[in-house]
Amino acid sequence: MWRQRKRWVAVTVLAVLAVTWAVIGLTKQNKHEVFDGLPHNYTYLEAESPGKVQLHMMAVKPEDVVLRRAGLPLRQVAAYGINGGFFYGDDLLSIAIMNDVPVNGAPQGYGSGWFNAKYERGTLVWDGAAGAFSVQVAASGDDLAVSDRGNYWAQGGISMNLQHEELWAAAAAAEHLPFEGEQRLRSGLVYDQSGKLWLLVTKSLCTAEEFRTAVQQTVPGGGREGIFLDGDGSSQMNADEAVLTGDSRPVVQMIAVAGGK
Repeated sequence: MWRQRKRWVAVTVLAVLAVTWAVIGLTKQNKHEVFDGLPHNYTYLEAESPGKVQLHMMAVKPEDVVLRRAGLPLRQVAAYGINGGFFYGDDLLSIAIMNDVPVNGAPQGYGSGWFNAKYERGTLVWDGAAGAFSVQVAASGDDLAVSDRGNYWAQGGISMNLQHEELWAAAAAAEHLPFEGEQRLRSGLVYDQSGKLWLLVTKSLCTAEEFRTAVQQTVPGGGREGIFLDGDGSSQMNADEAVLTGDSRPVVQMIAVAGGK
């Protein structure tokens, strides 16, 4: 009887281990199914600020950025990148335009990505013809100042004003930054004077001010400027080195690295 019981326990333990190994293997297999074979057109970095904000960063060339519709949790999209702007349902409420074409519909269409809905908000613009970044406070694609309407992209958010300590809080309030003082997951876009663009997502909860301070303390490069993107459960990242899922909600738009499917 005792031997039979020992044998039963041993078989049970082996069965549990087999299931565990199978689950681990399936998880790894699924990750490879989504990301294997994609061009690795970015540099990855992790950092923790003195305030204990954990930042995951992807550095990309502006020419390798593709603003695109997602419509799914990013984990299910076969592309490297992070979440984009604000949305409600299937409507995109932040500017997301490539070469004068919004990513979620027709120009001038509500929810298409042509507008920063309701408010003029900080919009990060890459002027491909001029080879220059800027943050422009705009209500729609019509307001954007670019050299060539066929060679630019623009991503809406909320101005960070990294170079203007005296302005950032008032500007964030005027642009209606959601949940500014609450502990939330955060995401953002930041460029530096060398022309490098950083895609940022936190793994830790923080206020907008704590996130902004962490950006100033940990993101490499001088002359940095940028925008807050959508946050909380929408803060998601697909990288080969780390996958941050937020609360796994579908997001309407993502900022992708060229080479996705």
